[in-house]
Amino acid sequence: MGISLVLENVEVSYGATTALRALSLAVKPGEFFCLLGPSGCGKSTLLNVVAGFMPLRGGRVLLGDEDVTRLPPQKRRVGMVFQSYALYPHLTVEQNVGYGLKVQGRPVDELTKRVAEMLALVRLGGKERRYPRQLSGGEQQRVAIARALAIEPRMLLLDEPLSNLDAKLRDEMRTELKRIQRAAGVTTVFVTHDQAEALGMGDRVAVMNAGRVEQVGTPRDIYRMPRTPFVASFIGRSNVLRGTATSLSGSTGIAIGERTFAASLATGENEQVAMFLRPEELWVARERRDGNCISGTVIDAVYGGSLITYRVRTEIGDLEICQFGHGDAAAHAGDAVFVGWAADAGYLMPVPTDG
Repeated sequence: MGISLVLENVEVSYGATTALRALSLAVKPGEFFCLLGPSGCGKSTLLNVVAGFMPLRGGRVLLGDEDVTRLPPQKRRVGMVFQSYALYPHLTVEQNVGYGLKVQGRPVDELTKRVAEMLALVRLGGKERRYPRQLSGGEQQRVAIARALAIEPRMLLLDEPLSNLDAKLRDEMRTELKRIQRAAGVTTVFVTHDQAEALGMGDRVAVMNAGRVEQVGTPRDIYRMPRTPFVASFIGRSNVLRGTATSLSGSTGIAIGERTFAASLATGENEQVAMFLRPEELWVARERRDGNCISGTVIDAVYGGSLITYRVRTEIGDLEICQFGHGDAAAHAGDAVFVGWAADAGYLMPVPTDG
């Protein structure tokens, strides 16, 4: 079982620029925890803080019950895999994997046994004598992971390790990386800007923005119940409708222009709000239906096998809808249609102060 990680009010600055702002976070033992956010949000800086490569202006870092804030990297016992893998080109696979153990002065028999165990774990048995240049990108990544795990780290830190792989190999390595992490049982913090990686791999995800954590939760919570406008707009795709929170037949709703629509969440009547609707929460039909329904004209229809993605122009703006295809019944560009959604679909939140 891995070890817990706690960050308390961590602050980091680069000169006059604040990279992390009073950031607090807790990672559970054995968890696969993802840091997700746009470039420059501070996620790699945070990973370097945990590793001990980045000095703090304030706050604490705890691994388990130990305060490691002032400990140098070599005394924290964490393994790190960089985006470039950072393998030694002049060393073989087994020499790369055993490098950290050799530096620690481990006995030769112990080193040999541990290297063999790690190569078996990452499924590279039989390639011990190869050099990095003789390996594929995915194999090089697995060597880097084996090297990080060989020293029996208390925690594994991964800084966008899949970004250099092609799309097909990246998909394969997501599954492989999760398998390795589960087998090793090590607490893992994974940095990525790829939403599919974070939502598909993380036990929990922290969405970061401008040096702060906007929300922490399971992938489902992050996608289905975003707590801030940034998370709602950053994760996945959404139709954003702005209007005024109001009442509708004794329930809550949103007034957009001359129309009022039922909604399940509102903050206060007459408050300016934004409504976020996922494309899969809307439907397209030839005939009007009860509930939230509005007429429009199909601008575009993109066939994607089992799914069709529509863009429909309506009086409240252009809407994106993603629904299962219906063969010959599918709508086409120029068709008059109706678009609607359930009263409990989407979510309302106050309009951001920046607009």
